[in-house]
Amino acid sequence: MEYYKDLKQPQNQQFEKLLNSQLSKNKIEEGKIIEGKITKITDKFVFIFIPGLKSEPIIDVNELKMIGMKDKISLNENIPVLLEKIEDKNGEVVVSAQKAQKIKGWYKLEKAYEDNETITGKITSKCKGGVIVEHVDTGSLMFCPGSQISDKPLKSIDHLIGVEQKFAIIKLDKLRGNACVSRRQIVSSNKREDKVKIISKFKVGDIIKDAVVKGYSSFGCFFEVNNEIDVLVHLQEISYSRVNHPDEIFNIGEKHDLKVITIDNEKLQIGCSIKQLSPDPFEHISNYEIGKQYLVKVDKITDYGCFCSLEPGLSTLLHSSEMSWTKRNIVPKKLFKVGDMIKCVITEIDKDKRRIAISHKLTLENPYQSFIDKFPEGSEVNGVISSSNEYALYVKLDEFDIDGFLHANDLSYTNKPDEELKKYNKGDKLKVKVLEIKKEEQKVRVGLKQLTKDPFDIFKGRKVNDVVTVKVVSTDNKGLIVKPEECELEFLIKKSNIALNSSDARPSRFVGGERIDAAISEINFDKRKVSLSIKLLEELQNKEAVNKFSSPLSGKNLPFSSLSEKLGDKKKDDE
Repeated sequence: MEYYKDLKQPQNQQFEKLLNSQLSKNKIEEGKIIEGKITKITDKFVFIFIPGLKSEPIIDVNELKMIGMKDKISLNENIPVLLEKIEDKNGEVVVSAQKAQKIKGWYKLEKAYEDNETITGKITSKCKGGVIVEHVDTGSLMFCPGSQISDKPLKSIDHLIGVEQKFAIIKLDKLRGNACVSRRQIVSSNKREDKVKIISKFKVGDIIKDAVVKGYSSFGCFFEVNNEIDVLVHLQEISYSRVNHPDEIFNIGEKHDLKVITIDNEKLQIGCSIKQLSPDPFEHISNYEIGKQYLVKVDKITDYGCFCSLEPGLSTLLHSSEMSWTKRNIVPKKLFKVGDMIKCVITEIDKDKRRIAISHKLTLENPYQSFIDKFPEGSEVNGVISSSNEYALYVKLDEFDIDGFLHANDLSYTNKPDEELKKYNKGDKLKVKVLEIKKEEQKVRVGLKQLTKDPFDIFKGRKVNDVVTVKVVSTDNKGLIVKPEECELEFLIKKSNIALNSSDARPSRFVGGERIDAAISEINFDKRKVSLSIKLLEELQNKEAVNKFSSPLSGKNLPFSSLSEKLGDKKKDDE
C-alpha cells in the first residue's frame, strides 16, 4: 500500500490516471435508475454487474415475481434497477428492480396525463370506494373510484375484472405517487359520438311515434325513443291545460306520439311536445259559458281532486271541495273512478292562465237551502250527536246530512260549560233550537239551553236601585253567595257591599238559608250581568227616612244657626 502512495513515481501516476478515467465513464449516484448486467441466477437471488461499483448487487427473486419479470430474465441480459445505496451498514450495494419499474411507469403516466392521452389497464381487485387498476405497460397500480367505473349504476362489475380496457387519467399526486383514473369518461365519450349520430337523424317538426314514458321530474316527463335516446317533454308542453306534475297525466310504460320542437347539438338534447300535435282547444273556449252544466270525463284521480276533460285536450280540475255540499275531508277515489262521466257546472274561465274551474256540487240540491226552508232561525229540530271536541258538540240535524254546531256555552244557563259537556256522548238524541244559519259558509249554529226559560228573565223591567229578595246559599271570605227567589242563578254580594257600617260588613253574620233584601247596583242585559248590594239598600232606606220624617224647621234652634242671615241683613242696612 505504501508503494501506491508514492505518486512521484511514473508507474503510480499512470495507475492513478487509469483509475480516474475508468470511474469517469460510469457516474454512480444514489437515487438514479441504471442498467445492470445479469451475471448469475440462483433459486433465491439474481446477481448483476454494474460498472463502477466495488461489489455485485443482488436482487431477491420474489421481488422479480411481484413485478412479473421472473420468467423474462436470463444471463447476460440487462435489467434496470434503482440504486438506493452504494454501501449500507453491512458494506453491500442496495438496488431495487420493483422501484425502478414503478418510477419508469410513473414517467409514462405523467406524459400521458400531460398529453391528455388514454392508457390501457385492467381491473385487478375491488377496494373500499372503488377498484384497483393495473397499468398494462408498466404494471403500476392506480385507483378508480366507484363513481368513475360507469355512466350508469351497475349491479356487478365482475365481468370487468381482468379485462384490458381504456382509462383516462383524471388526477396525479406526484408527492405520494398516486394515480386516479376513470373508465366512465371513456364510456361517456364513446356514447357521445354515438349520440351525435342518433340526434343527426332528427329535425325540428318530426313526429316520433310510440315514445315510451321512462320517468318524471318536477319540470317535465322523459320519454325513450327507439331504445336509443331519451327526450324531454317540458311541463308546459304536455297539455294546453295547467299541469302541476307529469304523474297527473302519464303512467310509466305508456306510449305517446311526440313532436320535435328543439334540437341542441351542443348539449345533445332533444325537446319535444305533445300538446302541439293537436289544435289549441282554448281557441274555441267561447263555446262554453260560466254557470252552465256540462258532462265531463274523469281522466285522473289525485288526493285533492279529479282531472276531467270537457273535450279531448281541454282539461280542468274538479277540486275535492267542489264535490259535495256537506262531506268534509273527501277522498275523491271513493266517489268517482277513471272513465266516469259526471255532471259539472263551470264556475270560472281564465283565458290568460288557461284555466277552467268546475263544480259537481252545484249540480246537486243545496241541503242548506232546503234546511233553511224547513227550519228557519228560531225553529226547533231533532238531531243526533255525531262527534264532539273539548268545547262543542256536533249534531246531525233531522234527515239532512248537515252537522249543527252546538257550543258548550249554549248547553245550560246555570251549570259550568266544561262540566255540562261531559254529560253527552256520541249517538245521544237531542232537540235543539236553530240559532244562526250561514248559507254561504255552510254553517248552522244551534243551542240547547234556548229551549228552556232563561232565568235571567226575572230581571226584565228592573233597573238600578230596585230591591230584590234573595236567599243566602253560602258564605266565604269574599262575601255572600245568594240566589234570587224563583231563579237558579247565583250571585255574589261582595264583602264591601254587605253593610253600610264597616263593623257590620262581616259574612260570618249569616249562616245560610236567610232571606234578605238587596238593591241592584248594576245591571247589563247584553252581558247578562247583575250586581247586588245590601249597603246600597241601606243608603237608599236612610235617604228615604230623612226625606220622609225630617221637619222643615229642623236645626233652627241650634246656636248661631241664624247668624249668617243676621249678618247679611246688617250689611244691607249699612249700605
